[in-house]
Amino acid sequence: FIGEREFEKLKLSGEVLSQAKIFVDETPALTVMEMKAKARRLKMEQSLDLLFIDYIQLMRTGGRFENRNQEMSYISRSLKELAKEIKIPVVGISQLSRAPERGRREPIPQLSDLRESGAIEQDADVVIFIYRPELYRPDDENIRGKADVNIAKQRNGPTGRISLAFIKEYARFADMEFQSFKS
Repeated sequence: FIGEREFEKLKLSGEVLSQAKIFVDETPALTVMEMKAKARRLKMEQSLDLLFIDYIQLMRTGGRFENRNQEMSYISRSLKELAKEIKIPVVGISQLSRAPERGRREPIPQLSDLRESGAIEQDADVVIFIYRPELYRPDDENIRGKADVNIAKQRNGPTGRISLAFIKEYARFADMEFQSFKS
């Protein structure tokens, strides 16, 4: 249930989003070449400003590689080349390996946890991880509703961790001072 004020904000946001140029392509098992062709076309026809890929491990190369690591290296390098070619940020969402959950006292994600390739870490200008400690320690009241956003790599800027409030009911991150919004 949301109040009248929140409903009006939601309505206004919906109107703004309905006017936005957002394109969703859910083509399964998209190859790198197909994705690059679609991105180039959108850049020319619709003035594409930003590309999200959710998630890069689902992409295919259309070629043969000795192992998945080499294939992911090719995908990562291709995305980097595409970003430079059409001059837009390309945000690739990547799955992590299970390493953080096995054997570490605190399973905080690290660059080495990027799944199937160190090339993702090397090619990326920025790598950001989200860590919610309450998923691993649900009985700890001190961490409930908190999340850490870790800027693990930033080629042209500082790295570090930012603590935020996580409002699960809305899948929303907010400054810690707004944690009371959680209710």
